[in-house]
Amino acid sequence: MRIQSLTFLLSLFVSLCNAQNGVLVPNNNTFQVGVILDFDSGVGRIGLTSLSLALDDFYSINRNYSTRLVLHFRDSKGRVTDAAASVNVFDACLSCVNAALNLLKDVEVDAIIGPQKSSHANFVIGLGDTAKVPIISFSATSPSLHPQTPYFLQTAINDAAQVDAIAAIVNYFKWGQVTFVYEDTEYGNGIIPYLSNAFQEVNTRVSYRCVIPLSANDDFILRELYKMKTMQTRVFVVHISSALANRFFLKVKEAEMMSEGYVWIVNSGLMDLFYSMDSDVVEAMQGVLGVKPLVPRTPILRSTSLRWHEKFVKDNPGISQPEMSLFGVWAYDTLWALAMAAEKVGLKEPSSHQNVTAFNSTNMFVTEVSKTGPKLLEAMLDTRFEGLGGNFNMVNEQLEPSSFQILNVVGNGPREVGLWTPNRNSSERDVSFSGKKLKSVIWPGESLNKPKGWEVPMSGGKLRIGVPAKAGFEEFVKVERDSQTNATKISGYFVDLFDLVMAALPYAVRYEYFPFERVDGLNAGSYNDLSYQVFIGNYDAAVGDITITANRSQYVDFTLPIEGGGITRTQLIKYENPNNKLFFLEPLHKKLWLAAIGLFVFTGVALWILEHRFNRAFRGPPSDHVGLIFYIPFMSLVFANRERIVSNLARVVVVVWVFVVLILSSTYTASLSARLTTLELQKADTDVNALIYNGDYVGCREGSFIIEYLVNLGFHRTKIKTYKYPKDFDDALSKGSEKGGITALFSCTPYTNLFLTKYCNKYMKVGSPFLSEGFAFVFPKGSPLVAHVSRAIVELTDNRRISEIKDRWIRHSACNEDEPYPDNALWKPIGLKSFTILFAVTGGITATCLVAFLITYLYKNRDSIQRIISSNSGATTWSKIRAICKHFDQRDPKSFRSSRDREDGGENASPDRNAYPVNPARRSTVVPISQEEIKDENGVINSPNLEQATASADQSRAVQLQNIRVV
Repeated sequence: MRIQSLTFLLSLFVSLCNAQNGVLVPNNNTFQVGVILDFDSGVGRIGLTSLSLALDDFYSINRNYSTRLVLHFRDSKGRVTDAAASVNVFDACLSCVNAALNLLKDVEVDAIIGPQKSSHANFVIGLGDTAKVPIISFSATSPSLHPQTPYFLQTAINDAAQVDAIAAIVNYFKWGQVTFVYEDTEYGNGIIPYLSNAFQEVNTRVSYRCVIPLSANDDFILRELYKMKTMQTRVFVVHISSALANRFFLKVKEAEMMSEGYVWIVNSGLMDLFYSMDSDVVEAMQGVLGVKPLVPRTPILRSTSLRWHEKFVKDNPGISQPEMSLFGVWAYDTLWALAMAAEKVGLKEPSSHQNVTAFNSTNMFVTEVSKTGPKLLEAMLDTRFEGLGGNFNMVNEQLEPSSFQILNVVGNGPREVGLWTPNRNSSERDVSFSGKKLKSVIWPGESLNKPKGWEVPMSGGKLRIGVPAKAGFEEFVKVERDSQTNATKISGYFVDLFDLVMAALPYAVRYEYFPFERVDGLNAGSYNDLSYQVFIGNYDAAVGDITITANRSQYVDFTLPIEGGGITRTQLIKYENPNNKLFFLEPLHKKLWLAAIGLFVFTGVALWILEHRFNRAFRGPPSDHVGLIFYIPFMSLVFANRERIVSNLARVVVVVWVFVVLILSSTYTASLSARLTTLELQKADTDVNALIYNGDYVGCREGSFIIEYLVNLGFHRTKIKTYKYPKDFDDALSKGSEKGGITALFSCTPYTNLFLTKYCNKYMKVGSPFLSEGFAFVFPKGSPLVAHVSRAIVELTDNRRISEIKDRWIRHSACNEDEPYPDNALWKPIGLKSFTILFAVTGGITATCLVAFLITYLYKNRDSIQRIISSNSGATTWSKIRAICKHFDQRDPKSFRSSRDREDGGENASPDRNAYPVNPARRSTVVPISQEEIKDENGVINSPNLEQATASADQSRAVQLQNIRVV
């Protein structure tokens, strides 16, 4: 067995020598594999030892395999070309490309293992894709390299796999913000987008990103460290190479940032090469946390590690490397996987020149196209086995991720404090430890207390607090500037409140107010702009009348509300005018007045019609008739009517009319009394849609988020006016939309309350408030001050300290009870609708009585009316109507005799205390008149003799009454 191993090693040595001299022995069973590593780097030396050991072990175990791999090593720093003498990154990349071209064109390799660095891999990947040769890297872990081409395989765990484990650590300890520290290379930049997404999942803000170039000197690193020291964040996530880490952590200790309260989390690349670092660097990294892919400590791994260590010491005398490291394990498994894939492919096929002209040209990047490469790639992707690092399985041209160890640097090396395992059964990110607790961690400064992740910076100045410089409601925030000294004074309710809250914190915080204004002293923007300045770091916080909105909360954090929210609508109050000369008419609506007057006249006419033929009081000249028509209904208003009503129908009308008069007069009196006692408000329209439909102008404060809110409600932007000062609101509301002002003012509830204290009895809130959040202090996303300040606000609210400050700045009410009411009044009188039924019943009864009377009249006098109509066919219609009216105007004889009997004390007379006895002998009689005597020359009935007889009878009766008085 030993002799066979020596024979194999001898043949391997001969192959290597021939490869170096460019002499190849054609063999269809031999696969040429190029290896590009940096021979002077730790990873390069580890890789060389692992590949050589893996080659020996694989073919020692699998002697029956018909295929063999032949390795061709190239130094990426330039042992093939002279470009390696330069430390320039571009020269190193060019050297790596030259090595790859040499392997592809001269050696005609079937696969390339390497290059070592992610920045070099970017240049080589394209060559492999052109030549159809797999590029396999066990050390280029940047996620940005995948997927660029299907011919690039990462047989290492991608750096993106560790970001969830790092985010899980931050989430476990409840740190709200972190700082990224990474090198400015493909290796450093490639992981940053994945880290940002992972921290976003756990609501952790990235407060700062420190980018360190590879060429950075120690002074640059110190400046960056001191800059980060002046910031609040004390949690740093570091993703740099081991070469840069050796200098970086020494400067961290020099800047006194590896002390209590600081948190440093490093990537898996640094933790894997930890044992290769100098002792002073290890001492500077005490308390550091890190992640590292879990590699099971199997017996095979332990025995292989011992042999690997012996070989490494032999190949690299004087260089200490106590562990095989992950890169050594992945290099070992990579060669085994490639050897298995070659055995699956079997015999090679010769390369082809797809474009002979291009191949013979001077273009150095033109290579042969391999026919074996695609088959080897496919076989590599299908290869699965249990390697030194665990299960070797390629998923999407990458090694399948495994669990990660959570390590804590203590003493001479890291110790495991936890284990994070990805959840492969869920499509969502797993950024937790699934309820498992970590072991106790020894933090920087040998502290056992969990750092809170932030500190108030003690160096680098005070916190910059932005304050809105908007004019208007100066009770909230007031910015004054002394014209002589140019000094700025900031005061107000929210400023005093912030001072009180910061004083209540359990630690001292130094801060300074800065008005958010331009160089010329004008306001620099809206509240959204001020919040954005906090987001980008120009301010450490913002204080003022800043409303919590969904848009702003996406990039800043708010404390608990310090003032209630809601958007209220304010409109002008309209009162009735007590100084109106026609004040007595206002208790009743105009329509009601007209209806009452109409019913008044109608009742008078109805009574005249019903009583005219039967009652002497309703006789006489036409002027007396008109007076009676208006007199009798009017006197009923004061119940002073002394005229006797004879007709029963007329009595029904009077009763109904008196009832109407009673209700109407009582209502008028009550309304007038209320009018004199209190002033009624005009009801405002509580529907916003009515304002939109009517095209009314509405207003809000300048720069407020309410502008967009009103647009979303349906208002056109041209109908929205903005104002700065409360006086502007007052002027606009007083004018109204018709005169160039506004109909309604929309503002946050605190603004509305303050505005109403300034203008009492003039404006009022209308409708229900629209829901919105209140005012709060603004801090950067994830700022730890948010929780502490919110807690202080609750405590100060409970002990009424905030109420005391509010009372000092904001008056509850400035209204004077003795203040006269304004003159822009509009009294709302009682309308016709309230009396519709009453008037209808009254009019109906009166009309019914009239109809009944007319029917009775027409029936009793049907013969006379018929003769009038048919007596003279040549008479006009109008003359006939006049004749009927004259007939109706005559007193009813039966009613006359009945009335006279009552007056003279006849048997039909009713007792009357005002009546006197009449001598029967002197009683006058009515002389009957023949029908011939009452016809005129036209044949129309006339009654002159009847009138003369009536007058004679009246005269005789008067003489009789006088004689009685004489006696």
